[in-house]
Amino acid sequence: MLGAIGLDEGQESAYRALVALGAAEVPDLAHRLTLPVPQTERALRHLERHGLAARSSAHPGRWVAAPPGVALEALLTRQRDELERAETAAALLAREYRAEAAEPAVHDLVEVVTGASAVARRFQQLRLGAREQVCALLADRPRGVSGPEDGTGDRAAVRGVEYRVVIQRELLTLPAGMREASSALARGQRIRVAATVPTKLLIADGTLAMVPLTARGAEPAALVVHASGLLESLRGLFEAVWRESLPLRLGATGHPEEGDGGPDTIDLEILSLLLAGMTDASVAKHLELGLRTVQRRVKGLMELTGVTTRLQLGWHAYERGWVAR
Repeated sequence: MLGAIGLDEGQESAYRALVALGAAEVPDLAHRLTLPVPQTERALRHLERHGLAARSSAHPGRWVAAPPGVALEALLTRQRDELERAETAAALLAREYRAEAAEPAVHDLVEVVTGASAVARRFQQLRLGAREQVCALLADRPRGVSGPEDGTGDRAAVRGVEYRVVIQRELLTLPAGMREASSALARGQRIRVAATVPTKLLIADGTLAMVPLTARGAEPAALVVHASGLLESLRGLFEAVWRESLPLRLGATGHPEEGDGGPDTIDLEILSLLLAGMTDASVAKHLELGLRTVQRRVKGLMELTGVTTRLQLGWHAYERGWVAR
């Protein structure tokens, strides 16, 4: 929790324990923390440098916690000031960069990034730097785009960044594929499904794009494309794939309520997954239903709409607003 102000786990534990005790000697604090005495002393000295702890003048060898409301607020204020200065410097550098790049040389329109760590770092920079929209094509396991582990997807939603993602259909059949898709949908991301996706692609704010250069199994490398005709082509590729893909909707938000004679929540989920191209067996596995139950519900929907084929059922589902267009 306090890592943002420069405390590691041991230092934070030491401060929390000192706050709870009010004051303590090093051996007692080390015993409470189950840490070696030298490590506890180092943590206390670090807290002292940050103004979070001090040696007792009345009792040599004892340490006293600084009041959190005062000490932590001072550190937070200092960090806010540093962040404001950094933002100002970043804005100035951005203006200088745009001025220099008004007519960039051809060799400056693309960057070649090599190495797994460098590719991952550049990918995160593009994603976290987006201010308006992130567009992505996922041709294999969707690591890094939705951000389920590190919370970047949630922070992007708070910042008002729109996510449009097209995933290859087979990703939904992976063990965690449907769970990750559901989590992304819950964060407000728009997801569509395609039978095949031509390549992995990330576009940030329509001004920067990133595509892989190497095949699976080779040393990771990627191309970062700046504003150019190539970037326009990549944007066109994404929009073409997006138009031809099917919307994925899980749950029944905004649909008819159960008991009104129309489809219930499970029916609507079955429809959405089938329209995304999943098989009856895959749908049954995801929804933890029996295969015959899925088939029975589909037959019931066909009877409800008065159709004889699943193709007709899909058309009626769209026309009646049961699934997203």
